[in-house]
Amino acid sequence: MANDCGRLYIVATPIGNLGDMSPRAVEILQTVALIAAEDTRHSAPLLRHFGIDTPMVAYHDHVERRLAPRLVRRLQAGESVALISDAGTPLVSDPGFHLVRAAREAGVEVVSVPGPSAVMAALSVAGLPTDRFVFEGFLPAKAGARRRVLEALRDEARTLVFFEAGRRLVECLGDMADIFGADRSLVLARELTKRFETVQSDTAAGLRDWVAARPEQGRGECVLVAGGAPPPKGDEIPAATLNVLNELAQALPASQAAALAARITGYKKNALYRHLLSNPPDDE
Repeated sequence: MANDCGRLYIVATPIGNLGDMSPRAVEILQTVALIAAEDTRHSAPLLRHFGIDTPMVAYHDHVERRLAPRLVRRLQAGESVALISDAGTPLVSDPGFHLVRAAREAGVEVVSVPGPSAVMAALSVAGLPTDRFVFEGFLPAKAGARRRVLEALRDEARTLVFFEAGRRLVECLGDMADIFGADRSLVLARELTKRFETVQSDTAAGLRDWVAARPEQGRGECVLVAGGAPPPKGDEIPAATLNVLNELAQALPASQAAALAARITGYKKNALYRHLLSNPPDDE
């Protein structure tokens, strides 16, 4: 890294409770030359609360590609810049990718200042497996596109995490009940760390009905956590196939072992992959 360059700090900010702001985050935001904020109007009250008067510039989807080179030039000139989103950890379904990539390519040091994350907060309280999970961000707003995405994820064995707008929550839960199955385990984590926080667990159909009966649950920031697809009933893997699979899994990642075992044995790759996720091989 060039010694005369400034640093680009990726700073996590509270998702609701201001008490979650870290002292390090406050210090960084007070000392950098500029804060690139997703929405300066949204971030202004947060900065005022912590006595931060650092200049801000709006950095959102519509200006990201145009503004990133300008910020990199400032970084190369020796100024440090902090990137913040409206809430939580930047770049998680928020702008910033182009800036981080451009900064790294220019030899600028990029430093994480970790903290709140709605994804991790929801996973930590959901009571579903967290050793392997998939984050899918926001589902498409239109029903047809949303259902196509859910169809593609129907057989995913890992825990799934989605962001969803409150106004589409009932419709989305209905699609999940139809496509994932009415009995699939789901958790709604709404308004996390805020006054009206909700964490509700149920089946897909049960959660859809629970939310439909409570209009207030259709407001605010929502995270949906879905349990992974269960193995098909009656789909017992033959012992010989398991032997091949387990041997391959000692030397290969689960996805590669399952794919190769499927080619060798003719057994279904998805079923083999689900088996490995549920029964990882012991290290020797």
